[in-house]
Amino acid sequence: MERRKSRARAFALDSSAMTAAAREFRTASHRSAPVPAPLATVDQRVILNGISWRDYCVLRELLDSPRVRMTYLYGSLEILSPSRLHEDVKKRIARLLELYAMERDIPLYAYGSMTLKHEPKERGLEPDECYVVGAPQSEGFPDLAIEVVVTRGGIDKLEVYREFGVREVWTWDEGRIFVDVLGPQGYEERAASEVIAGIDLVTLATLAAEADQHAALKDLRARLRAERY
Repeated sequence: MERRKSRARAFALDSSAMTAAAREFRTASHRSAPVPAPLATVDQRVILNGISWRDYCVLRELLDSPRVRMTYLYGSLEILSPSRLHEDVKKRIARLLELYAMERDIPLYAYGSMTLKHEPKERGLEPDECYVVGAPQSEGFPDLAIEVVVTRGGIDKLEVYREFGVREVWTWDEGRIFVDVLGPQGYEERAASEVIAGIDLVTLATLAAEADQHAALKDLRARLRAERY
């Protein structure tokens, strides 16, 4: 599927160069200068090939920052610094989903962008947002992950999530929310969520595009409460 194609450029680095790259990436991510308008809508991404699991873990520690997300799969490592637009969209979706769950009394537990790792399967990542439905947990993997696509390319995250057993992945792409549900053969795109019963993802995507986050939340709350009566 077109939205899942990877077009990112790959770089092979030795360990010393990798450390230098991590230092530069971390420094650039923390600069206090204002972000130019074009960069506010474009994610910064680099992909390194030939990276061992140990080097991935070392880099994850070196770049331990909420401004940096990593995806690791079979020796390939994607390092991404999300744009302002990326963070804005993912937070809007999260707030709307959490409000829906509260109004519909769905026990939803948020774990944000926690690092998910599985050394035997050689994969790891930080979702944009992730949730467990039913009861809180201290270990294991989430039921639902949310990903925002602002800049195309990179490692196939669905392949990473597949071995984690994440039941459902929502992907925001160009104003729409796509739902992929895990089945015996991998993820299959569906028209509706199976993890969050009854949620209207078309409405959710529409409200996520509203200029005023607060007004969008009030709008959703009013709609949900009106449906009760």
